[in-house]
Amino acid sequence: MSFDRIKEKLSILADAAKYDVSCASSGGKRANTNKGLGNNTGMGICHSYTEDGRCVSLLKILMTNHCIYDCAYCVTRRSNDIKRAAFKIQEVVDLTINFYRRNYIEGLFLSSGIFKNADYTMERLIRVAKKLRLEENFNGYIHLKSIPGTSDELMREAGLYADRLSVNIEIPTISGLKLLAPEKKHEDFIKPMNKVSTEITKYQSERKIIRSTPRYAPAGQSTQMIIGATGESDWDIIRSATYYYKKFNMRRVYYSGYVPVLSDARLPSLGSQVPMLRENRLYQTDWLLRFYGFSVQEIVNSQHQNLDLDIDPKLSWALRNLEHFPIDINTADKRMLARVPGIGMTSVSKIIQARKFRRLNWSHLKAIGIALNRTQYFIVCDSKDFYTKEYSPETLKQKILKNSSTKYKKYFDGQLSLFS
Repeated sequence: MSFDRIKEKLSILADAAKYDVSCASSGGKRANTNKGLGNNTGMGICHSYTEDGRCVSLLKILMTNHCIYDCAYCVTRRSNDIKRAAFKIQEVVDLTINFYRRNYIEGLFLSSGIFKNADYTMERLIRVAKKLRLEENFNGYIHLKSIPGTSDELMREAGLYADRLSVNIEIPTISGLKLLAPEKKHEDFIKPMNKVSTEITKYQSERKIIRSTPRYAPAGQSTQMIIGATGESDWDIIRSATYYYKKFNMRRVYYSGYVPVLSDARLPSLGSQVPMLRENRLYQTDWLLRFYGFSVQEIVNSQHQNLDLDIDPKLSWALRNLEHFPIDINTADKRMLARVPGIGMTSVSKIIQARKFRRLNWSHLKAIGIALNRTQYFIVCDSKDFYTKEYSPETLKQKILKNSSTKYKKYFDGQLSLFS
C-alpha cells in the first residue's frame, strides 16, 4: 500500500481517537531484555501524563472508525456520514515501530470502532500487541481498549501483552446509557472490567509464589465517562466513579466533557459545550477522595449535588464546615492538615517533619510552599492569628478570591491545583 494511503488512514483514525482521554501511561513497568526495542518504566503522537507529572508521548489511533453501533454521542456512529478507514494489523505494528525508532513516541494507545462483533474486534487489537511483543521484541508501553462484550478468554490474553486495559463506561448512569446508546447493554461493559480485575488479583497472587509468573496488565485498568451529554449531577458522576474504583480496583477514572459534534434531539445543543472547568473540578474531587481521606458525602450530596465552578472542592467543603477551623498547625493530625485549603499532601508531610524540631510560624509555612492567601483563614500557628470568626462563608469566599493574584488564579484553576 502506498505511503499516501497510510498517511490518509493515520489522519482519519488519529483524529477519531482524540475524544478518548483515558491514555495516561503511569504504573507500567516492563524491562528491556535481550536487547529488545523500547523500554517502559512507568512512562508511556498524543501527550499524556504519568502520576508524577511527567509528559509522555503515545501513538494514539483507532484500528478502524467503522462501527456497528449508532450511539448518539459518538462521532464514529453508524449513521454519521464520515470518511471511513481501517488499518491492517501489520500496518499498526509498522507505524508503532517506525515512530518509536524516530523517537516520536514512547508507546501505543490502540482503540477501535466495533466491526462485526466484540470478539472479532478485540482479537485484532490483541494481535497487534502480540506481534509487537513477540515478533518485534517491543518493550514499550501498550494500552489497549477493551471492547464491551468481549469474551473472558480474549480479555485474559489481552492482559498478557498490554500494560494497561480500559473499557469506557461512556455514560455515568444506566438510564443515560439506555437513552443515548440503546443498542448497548450495561453488563457488556461490566463483564470485561470484572475479568481484568479478577485476573490482576490472580496473577499478583501467583507471582508471590512463582516469580516466573508473567505480569498481567501491570498498569491496571481504567475507564472514562462522558460528562454533560445527559443530565447527571456531579453527585451522580462521583458516586458512579467511586463504585468503579471500589468494585473493580480501577487505577484511574477519567472525566471527558461532552463535545457537541453531532445534532441529535437526545443531546445538548451544538453550542452547549461542557466547560473544561467542570472536568477540572471532577478531577480535583477524584483526587480528594483517593488521597485526602474525604468521603463522597462530604464533597457532594443531596443538598449540594453539583460542584462549585468558581472555587475548588476542598475550599468549598471548608467554607461549608467552618466550625472545624481554625486548626493549630503545630498540633493538628495528618487528616485535618490535609483538609486545610492550600495545603497539599506533600506540604502535610513537610509540616509534620518540620514541627518535630520547632513550632512553625508564617515564615516557616511560606518557606514550605503553603498558599497563605487561603490557608491563613483556616489555621493558627506560632505567629499572629489572621483568622477572623466574624467572616461568613460567602464573605470569606469573596475575600479569598479577591486576594488571589491573576497569576495564582490561573494556577489555582488549572490542573496543578489537583494536588492542593
